[in-house]
Amino acid sequence: MQTIHFISGLPRSGSTLLAGILRQNPRFAAAMTGPVGGLVTTLLNAMSPQNETAVFLDEEKRKRILRAVVQAYYSDQSGKQAIFDTNRLWAAQLPLVRALFPQAKMLCCVRNVAWIMDSFECLVRRSAFEPSRLFASAEERATVYSRTEALAHRGRVVGFAYSALKEAYYGEHSRHLLLIDYDILASQPEACLRLVYKFLGEEWFAHDFQKVEYDAPEFDRQLGAAGLHKVTGPVRHTPRTTVLPPDLYERFDKLTFWNDPKGTSAWRMLHEPQHSTQHAQTPTSSSDSGHASDR
Repeated sequence: MQTIHFISGLPRSGSTLLAGILRQNPRFAAAMTGPVGGLVTTLLNAMSPQNETAVFLDEEKRKRILRAVVQAYYSDQSGKQAIFDTNRLWAAQLPLVRALFPQAKMLCCVRNVAWIMDSFECLVRRSAFEPSRLFASAEERATVYSRTEALAHRGRVVGFAYSALKEAYYGEHSRHLLLIDYDILASQPEACLRLVYKFLGEEWFAHDFQKVEYDAPEFDRQLGAAGLHKVTGPVRHTPRTTVLPPDLYERFDKLTFWNDPKGTSAWRMLHEPQHSTQHAQTPTSSSDSGHASDR
């Protein structure tokens, strides 16, 4: 029997790396963020009271429609025992996920928010001649301060994911979450994956952490963010210094709520909190220099 699980959490925190590792297992299908989450959101809106014909749709019909979309998308993966669909919005839809797929678990990738902003900033600077579509205007793209402010907005790529993760972490379904710290995934991949398998109740598979591959060049190019989802080479750490100004680093360094276990039943595979200064050499994956990725 095929099981559907979900990968969510924060951007630039290892979700593509995790999918790249999981897909080595011939029993699993996993990939970067795909269209399923958007399709489900569109259908939910179409079945809302704003549509006058929604009166003909009871709860069971809505469930069947949404479940059918997910299953239809993955119908070509019928030989796989487990499907992992990736989207940051799933953390905001955990009650819906549980209602549609009661056996589903959710893997949430997390990372110190200062280093998430640092990673986005590195991408922007590497593509200096191609304005990124991550930003809505020249004003937003202007400086590192305007760029991080835009990313942190509650409706944007970092701000939305952060709020969604917080909702799931403290929600009534938190026991179905496993939070995976990026530093742990990059420095101790086997220990991390063994916990993932235990959490999922799956039989262990011997992964090759020296050769993890994933790429989506066309998707990244249309965003104006070359290499956004590129994963190549061994999974490993390479220390470096942040490119963020000290005040920005300090601001975002304080947002790591998931180190506190109070108020949640979530499983956690976390890095020990670091009391580092704004420019301390903090471990990060070599993905920022082109190896196994923080995507």
